[in-house]
Amino acid sequence: MRIGPFQLKNNLIVAPMAGVTDRPFRQLCKKMGAGMAVSEMVTSNSLLYGSAKTRRRANHAGEVEPISVQIAGSDPAMMAEAARYNAGEGAQIIDINMGCPAKKVCNVMAGSALLQDEPLVGRILEAVVRAVPGTPVTLKIRTGWDRSHRNALAILHIAQEAGIQALAIHGRTRACGYSGEAEYETIAAVKAAARIPVIANGDITTPEKAKYVLETTRADAVMIGRAAQGRPWLFREIGHFLASGEKLPAPEVAEIHDVLLAHLEDLYAFYGQPAGLRMARKHIAWYTRGLADSAHFRHAMNQLESPGAQLEAVNDFFWRARERASRLIYLDMPPARREAA
Repeated sequence: MRIGPFQLKNNLIVAPMAGVTDRPFRQLCKKMGAGMAVSEMVTSNSLLYGSAKTRRRANHAGEVEPISVQIAGSDPAMMAEAARYNAGEGAQIIDINMGCPAKKVCNVMAGSALLQDEPLVGRILEAVVRAVPGTPVTLKIRTGWDRSHRNALAILHIAQEAGIQALAIHGRTRACGYSGEAEYETIAAVKAAARIPVIANGDITTPEKAKYVLETTRADAVMIGRAAQGRPWLFREIGHFLASGEKLPAPEVAEIHDVLLAHLEDLYAFYGQPAGLRMARKHIAWYTRGLADSAHFRHAMNQLESPGAQLEAVNDFFWRARERASRLIYLDMPPARREAA
């Protein structure tokens, strides 16, 4: 798949997620097989450009290309300014958020709320494209505002006329939030009418589901969000399955431990104290889902107040998990091999 001058190494993209797709997470997912990762959204409010949070979100030092930054807002001039600012800070692709269903975003007529006002959608897209000549602009939407107002096809035509170079669609309306099943038939209809690449998003949780969505919608790529939280190796698994038709074995506890430790060190370095500690908590919770005794561990871990204590708790939990896994493997051995071991 190609976006402007950028040829992606594959058709697996990390979805923008507020509070999740920071630089450490994007880099990790790319290392694990994602072809591109979109940043968490950056506000178009220029008054916030000096804030520590905004400066971190505009920090792309050492990031694997292409660098895609998502901006959000409802005023065309401010969105244009935000695009110029982020392009100046190293963004190579500007993505526009018209898909976020969060109330605090929609209440200021941003995110998916914009789908109610098609003329405004056009003005925003045209302003952003004009503001960053030479920089590809992409758009993320939902299928519509609610089930009675699905207008993804109309938005596609507006986007193409404005010069948008790729369209990602989450297969739900704003009113659906994250409930119900994704509407792949709507994505398929948009793809059939599109002159630009279309990226399918929503409920893609396994290699088999990724293959099904690509075949059903004929989309050019899939975008994966929540399913990758605590499972960045999902991109590796999907890529292997799409290429070979075979499933990779699930990562062993030892690998999960190693990946988490590297991720935590990157978070501590990127955010510093105490923000790094707070950010680490949710990632630790995601990585340990489904492992024995993880609920008790997470409760205790959330009370810790230093990176050193957090790392010690993580190491203790995973060494015990690794010992349990070794015992299970040993007990599953045939008696002769067990005696030799």
